[in-house]
Amino acid sequence: MTASDPYPAPPAPAPPAAVRGGGTSRRALLAGSVGNLVEWYEFGVYGCLATVIAANFFTPGESGTGGTGGAEALVATYASFALAFFFRPVGAVLFGRLGDRVGRRPALIAVVGLMTLATVMIGLLPTRAAIGPAAPWLLTLLRALQGLSAGGEFGGAVALMTEYAPVGRRGLYGAWQSFTVALGLLTGAGTAASLASALSAGALHAWGWRIPFLLALPLGAVALWLRTAVEEPPGAPPAAGAVPRAGARELARAVVLGVGRIMGWSAAGYTFLVVLPSYLQAALGASLREALVTTALANTGFAAAILPAGALSDRIGRRPVMLCGALGVVLLALPLLHVLQSPAASPWARAGAVLLAGALVGLLAGPGPAMLAEMFPRRVRCTGLGLAYSLGNAVFSGCAGLVITALIAGTGDTAVPAYYAAGACALSCPALLSLRGGDHREPLR
Repeated sequence: MTASDPYPAPPAPAPPAAVRGGGTSRRALLAGSVGNLVEWYEFGVYGCLATVIAANFFTPGESGTGGTGGAEALVATYASFALAFFFRPVGAVLFGRLGDRVGRRPALIAVVGLMTLATVMIGLLPTRAAIGPAAPWLLTLLRALQGLSAGGEFGGAVALMTEYAPVGRRGLYGAWQSFTVALGLLTGAGTAASLASALSAGALHAWGWRIPFLLALPLGAVALWLRTAVEEPPGAPPAAGAVPRAGARELARAVVLGVGRIMGWSAAGYTFLVVLPSYLQAALGASLREALVTTALANTGFAAAILPAGALSDRIGRRPVMLCGALGVVLLALPLLHVLQSPAASPWARAGAVLLAGALVGLLAGPGPAMLAEMFPRRVRCTGLGLAYSLGNAVFSGCAGLVITALIAGTGDTAVPAYYAAGACALSCPALLSLRGGDHREPLR
């Protein structure tokens, strides 16, 4: 036991990357990434179709009429969205302890199975017009189950990928987690945009919204198949037993610091990548098709920046890359929003604005997973990094749609999304400054 690592009996270090099979590392990377794609595909669909879900589940009376459901219904939809995020810390603890004590593989199999089941059930759920007030409650229950599984997904997947990463490539391997988040959001936005273009408004509201949720079934089946074949990361087996009191205090401090380091990533990511469609419709009067295309562009910029940012952080460190992203959001969030609001802005200018907004979030999301993995020893890595990530997302992501929608409705100020994202990134900067420049070169504890 040392001052820097209060956890007793740490496991033996993993074998050098040179003795690991490259194919094994790639299989672990693929297995860890696919579950994230399934998870964030569903979250992306829910955000993109929030106005449709509001009309079907949170608006009294007939649904499927093509209306937006009103501001109150939209707030209720985002309240259900936020509730799922507040179940994520619970899932991080439950599945994180499973991953730390039993193994990464069984935890990852359990979470992707639960996520797939809950997602498909949403696609089969009767609307309020069919079963009355029970419909929104059943939807909220399924969102809570998704929250539990999502809470365990991040910790297990990032632990698996970073523990298998070759020397000097941990940032890149961890970035694949964020990259598949981007692919999931982009796939969700693209699927919703395609349906909105192919179907009439009435058909989309009546039955078309179910299709993206049901598509999670084959995606989840592939993820389960990959994860049943993956091996445990090299090194000592997970340690059993309770974390000692000194270790628990150290874990709590690291979790709080981790939340501070990712709060800007969480807030800006959800503001620019998930909340944007309903914001453009409700606040700026954009059509559903226009809003979904804009969101797809933002997610394209996000995806394009993630892997280069993770690789760059392996060379120069996590701190400069993530600080660049956070300060970029602080300085540019309001100007970029003004471009979207300006009637005189050309389509190219608007496309450039949302691409840049997504890329700034990518600078945070690329190095972020490896940064969190480096904060925790192997004994509590799944639990610690999963808890830090899920708490940060519960507060600053899950509440983003609810807070932004409610504040715009209450104040009439359409610049609220920019203030929210920039404020969170400004608060995150001191925590990012506490990163040590050489952490990315040190082996995982």
